[in-house]
Order: sequence, then structure tokens, then C-alpha cells
Amino acid sequence: MRGRDPSGARGNPGPSPQDGRPFTVGAAATNNTRSMVSRSSKRRGVLIGVMLSAVIGGTAQPAIAAPVRDTGDQATPFRQSPVRSTEQEIARALSASLRDPQWREQVRAAALGTEDVDLQALAGRTAAPEGKNLFASVSAADRRIAGLKGLPASTGSLLRVRLGAPSMRSHLNAEVTPWIAVAAAADDAKTITAYDSQGHAHAVDTARVPDRPLYVLDIDVTKAHRAGLKVLQKAFADKGLTSLPSKVANSADAASAAGWWATKVTAVEVNDDQEPWFKGSAEMFSLVTGFGQDGTARVDSVDMPYLDYDGTVYYPNQILVNWSNYKYNLADVVMMEDDDGTNYRALAQAITTALLTVTDQGTYIPLVNAVLSAIPDSWFTDDPDYVESWYTLARNSSGRLNGASGNGWMTVEPYFVEEF
Repeated sequence: MRGRDPSGARGNPGPSPQDGRPFTVGAAATNNTRSMVSRSSKRRGVLIGVMLSAVIGGTAQPAIAAPVRDTGDQATPFRQSPVRSTEQEIARALSASLRDPQWREQVRAAALGTEDVDLQALAGRTAAPEGKNLFASVSAADRRIAGLKGLPASTGSLLRVRLGAPSMRSHLNAEVTPWIAVAAAADDAKTITAYDSQGHAHAVDTARVPDRPLYVLDIDVTKAHRAGLKVLQKAFADKGLTSLPSKVANSADAASAAGWWATKVTAVEVNDDQEPWFKGSAEMFSLVTGFGQDGTARVDSVDMPYLDYDGTVYYPNQILVNWSNYKYNLADVVMMEDDDGTNYRALAQAITTALLTVTDQGTYIPLVNAVLSAIPDSWFTDDPDYVESWYTLARNSSGRLNGASGNGWMTVEPYFVEEF
């Protein structure tokens, strides 16, 4: 799970943020910071399978912001994504637009008033010249990002602006012109690039929360995730991977007609490595796979929007598997995270293509590997966000089940869903 620093920790202020010189932007270390996963205002998504998580954290070292060439985030080798390139274009345009005092004040008021600001909506209703000029660029970028993520044009606005961290609020006054940074980057990035109003790029240390106020440009991953799940579900249904054949439904016996057996998640926890302060939150989802009643591979997506923090136990009492949909008494679960660059159309195509090649051999075959092998890194234009997987979940499974990767666990129990 991605997250920003909810502690609001602050550090020693450096030189004036107005003088343009390199300055210390580090805040005190926040070793126990927990990562947040946002929904419209909480950002980033529920994964393929059952559970995902990623951690946010920081450790102390003075952080220095210095002018740099605009070469993207400094990290291990990392492929620039089209989504990220689009975000950077808007970040530069937004930073330049803040030279307009009227527009800058409107952005400041919006950022202080809500966690995530719809940039297209804000630019669309302003009378400030720079904001009005920005509207067309943001609208076009929203449409392009939707296309790059395999989402329909009806998805609407996706770009959001937020204050980088709660500790910046006290520094965000009317005289300061904040820099603009882009949230999405490699997890191991040492710096992120922020743009000032003169178009200069600056490297900002990711290990420490800056004292200088800056805005983070990000995608509304909750909105994108919900639209993406619809794309997945439609693609699975179109290929017959989720529908229950009518002949099976019509032949149901009296016992099954009175209800159906399910596996219910009573508790769940995920853990992962530390994430830097600039990351937004995540949206999680799980893919449950097995063979349907007709012997065809089946996949069901399960949204898990409550997974806000890593290292926290949640008690959702959520239905994970509907066993009436499956031929065999075994199913698999894969958990993943929606990141900025997730292309849902390509993801759906990859999974359906892989599963349609798996045939019923008269016995249970694990499908986790088929799902995972169908998702090459190139289809996740930010990070490949596999979180965890569970094999051979049965109808009578109960108690604690540790994930295969050691990244998470869940407790489950059989549950009979009765008809009224």
C-alpha cells in the first residue's frame, strides 16, 4: 500500500523557500509511520487475488533539494511510463500557472480544504487567466490517461492535486509558491523531481518529508480502480469466465436452492517494505480462480477497499469465495495493487487468454501460476504490484492461512448464505 506521512512530523527548517538556493527539506524520521491506501481521496487499488499491502516509512538523514536536469526520478533503472510522462507534462504546466497570484490562492485554498483536489474541476470553474488556460491541457491529459489505463472515456477526470504532507500546512502561506511533484515513481527512488514556477526541475529527497510546501500530482486511483474492475468483469463475462451456465443453475438441488456455501474472511493483515512519503495510497483487489461448473476456468474479482494500512489487522467479515460457482472444492487467490500505470484492458486480455488455454482434466489444477505468468511487467507501467497469493483454498478451510510469499495472512471460515 502506498501512503503519505499521516504523522505530520516536521523537522528543522532550512533556508528560505523563496531564495531559490538548495535547502534542507527533511523532516524528522518517522520510523513507525503506517502506509495509507486512499479512496478517491485515498488512492491506489485493491489487488488481483485477496490481499495486498505496501508500507510507508522513513528514516532520518538530512535531505537536500537541489536543481537537477529533468531526467525523471533518480532510482535503480526504471522505465518511464506514458502515464507518468503525461503527469509530468501537467506538473510542469501547473507549476508555471502558479505565477498567477489569483490562481495560486485558489489552489492553496482548495488544497487546505480537502485531501485531494480535482484539478480539471478546479481549473474549469476559475476566473483566473492561468487557471482557465490550464483547463484544456488537464482535460486532454485526463482523457489520455484513461486511454492508457484501458478505461472508457466516460471515466471522467482522474488527475488530483494534494499537499505533499500534513506537516507542510504551516508553511503554505500566500507568499509561497509551492513546487509541483508527481507521485508515481519507482519504489526505490532516492529522489523525485519537483518543478518550480520558472520551469526549473529540483531533486527532492524521498527519505524525508520536505519542510518546503509542495503539491503532489497524482491519479484518483479509487475512481480508476472502480472503472477498471468493471472493465475486468465485463471482459471475464464476455469470455465466459464468470457466468454460470443456465443448465447448471436450473439443475440445482433443493439444498443448494436454499442457499450456498461461501468462504468468509474474518481477519486479514498484509506487510511489505517501507514506502517513501511521496507515494499516494493504494486500492486493493483480489482475483479468485478455479474451474466453473461447466469445467471452464473461472475468475472473480473481489474488491477490498478497507485495506488502508500495512501492519494492521482488519476484520471485514467479507465473502471471498462463492462455492456454488465452482466445480471442484478448491480455489486459488491472488492479491495485487492498482498503481498509476495499471492498464485494465491489457490485464483483462492477458488473464482471459491465459485461462482459456487451461482445460479441465477432471481434477483440480492450481490457476495462480497461470494468472501470474499472464501479467508481464510491461503491462504495469508503474510497478508490477503483486502482493500475495493463496493456493488450494477449500470450502471447509478455516483458521489462519499464511500467504505463499509471506507478505500477508488471513483467517477464514466456512459460511452458509441462506435464502430468505
